[in-house]
Amino acid sequence: MINLTQSLLDWYDVNGRIMPWRFKGAAPDVYPVWISEIMLQQTTVGTVVDYFLRWMKRFPDLETLARADVNEVLHLWQGLGYYTRAKKIHECAKVVMDKYDGVFPKSRVELLKLPGIGPYTASSICAFAFNLPETVVDGNVIRVVARLYGMTKEVDKDIIYPLAEKLTSQERAADYASAIMDLGAVICKPQNPQCLLCPWKDACIANQKGIQDKIPLIKKPLKRKAEGGIFLAYDDKGRLLLTKREKGLLSGLYEFPWNIDGFMPPFTAQWKKTDKIVRHVFTHIDYTANLYIAHNVKKSDGLFVFPSDLKNYALSTLMKKVLKLI
Repeated sequence: MINLTQSLLDWYDVNGRIMPWRFKGAAPDVYPVWISEIMLQQTTVGTVVDYFLRWMKRFPDLETLARADVNEVLHLWQGLGYYTRAKKIHECAKVVMDKYDGVFPKSRVELLKLPGIGPYTASSICAFAFNLPETVVDGNVIRVVARLYGMTKEVDKDIIYPLAEKLTSQERAADYASAIMDLGAVICKPQNPQCLLCPWKDACIANQKGIQDKIPLIKKPLKRKAEGGIFLAYDDKGRLLLTKREKGLLSGLYEFPWNIDGFMPPFTAQWKKTDKIVRHVFTHIDYTANLYIAHNVKKSDGLFVFPSDLKNYALSTLMKKVLKLI
């Protein structure tokens, strides 16, 4: 019987992707592994590369990041979304500096105590940075394993994990974790998988039955539709009102007053509905908003900023879309 683990590692040694945060074997430094793993959550590799390089130029090490102002961290994160990740990165850096003398713990249990590090990220750090035989399961791994075993029923991470765990290399955990992700990203793609090039083609049940395109069957949460309003308040100097969000996924970011359901203005003013509409898709919400404008506003909560200076503030992707419209 073919040794699936070894055949995948042999394939990876020749075909593994080159990435700025990747090393053959265990990474010499945890820091770039941790940053890349957080950035890659809900974000593609192609998008992350440029952000990662800019980040490492500005925050080359843990100490620099820990000493930075959180607003600068959020500003550099603009466009990656899920801004709580950036705040947690900054918080985690300070905790590691203060409580662990700047050294990430090698224990999965200890890693899980750190801000912003959940089970997936803890496993990734253990595998990529410490070469520990931790099983890392993302969307690519779910697809590869489900096809390998010909799983035609609905699957999720909990179902795939024990099967993936049996395949994990005990000696080359870092390379194996990279290899199976690369296999899913480059060969075992969601559509039109390149089965002839796959090192597991002879063992893959989905390939044998010709049902690759039907696997995996993953239940996706339905997105609800929401309609709201975004309110652009100008003062008598032509400056726009910005407020800072204190809670939720966008906490720490600056924004124009807005609501996600309904069109209730945030405060009384001579609001005028414009013909401009912005649409944005959140994780579970398909959001459409009308833009409203008011002039000569004297609202005291928040701060007024000249439009030319808005680039200096950390704004969400939604608010950047608004800027393009105006």
